[in-house]
Amino acid sequence: MNTGLKITTFAAALAATFGTAYGVGQGIDPVVAEAPPQHEEDEHTRPAPEPEEGGGHAGRGTPPAGGLQISEGGYTLDLETPRVTAGQRADLRFTVRDGGGRAVTAYQREHDKELHLIVASRDLVTYRHLHPTRAADGTWSIPVDLPRAGGYRVFADFTPAKKNARNLTLGADLAASGPYQPQKLPAPGTTAETNGYDVELAGALRPGKASELKLKVSRAGRPVTDLQPYLGAYGHLVALRSGDLAYLHVHPNGEPGDGKTRPGPDVSFTATAPSTGSYRLFLDFKHDGKVHTAAFTVRAGGAPSDRPGTPEGHAGDGHGH
Repeated sequence: MNTGLKITTFAAALAATFGTAYGVGQGIDPVVAEAPPQHEEDEHTRPAPEPEEGGGHAGRGTPPAGGLQISEGGYTLDLETPRVTAGQRADLRFTVRDGGGRAVTAYQREHDKELHLIVASRDLVTYRHLHPTRAADGTWSIPVDLPRAGGYRVFADFTPAKKNARNLTLGADLAASGPYQPQKLPAPGTTAETNGYDVELAGALRPGKASELKLKVSRAGRPVTDLQPYLGAYGHLVALRSGDLAYLHVHPNGEPGDGKTRPGPDVSFTATAPSTGSYRLFLDFKHDGKVHTAAFTVRAGGAPSDRPGTPEGHAGDGHGH
């Protein structure tokens, strides 16, 4: 995965929600599912942020991001399982195809994997970071069990094994049938709790300008200073923009073994928001052999929220690699 921001323009399709979620299968990382008591204004009825001048970039030098297009750069995400039944386990299957319709079977390994798959609910309450298995014919698959009905967005983050190929994130919609109850975007906050860990967020996400986001991990009131490498880093951060689920994926500043990056308690990232608005941040980190996910809602641009942070990021029983 690249360290930059990748944003395009897309009109949100399904507007549905679900709450509690849990991981299944060997390729599933932690699951975030929370229903905090405080909520901000429901943004799912708002139109997606308008692109700015210059092809949708928030400012000069802001790299484009993916996830909002099913096709880009001559590649297409072919989601063979566009719908499932809520509460029933099913294989999520998809293929990445080139401009000639052929299945892509060769990828560059990035952060220990050929492809990273993100599944997020349209309300941004539930998030999963998955690593499916690729068959020889190029078909990817992983078992999923979505506990509640609603709309989801599936993001495939990869780089083809081709000279001068660039990293891409393609997105497609996934629906789980059954009755559902809408949820609002969790309220903005700077603290999150997950599986007994407390995570504090410092810094601000700024539209069109790179800024540092620092996350501090502690447990039982003590800083965690022995984080374990996970996919080649001490932490991974994904941000999704409320409204259209524009996708931003960055990695920490520094890496294990570089002689200067410590294994906690702080994990630092540099990120750029594509526009003003609300974003959902998901931090994955590994400690004591398990991967955990902490989640935050933040605003980019405008006045910061003065509401206190709410306990977020309950990851449940995630299955690491």
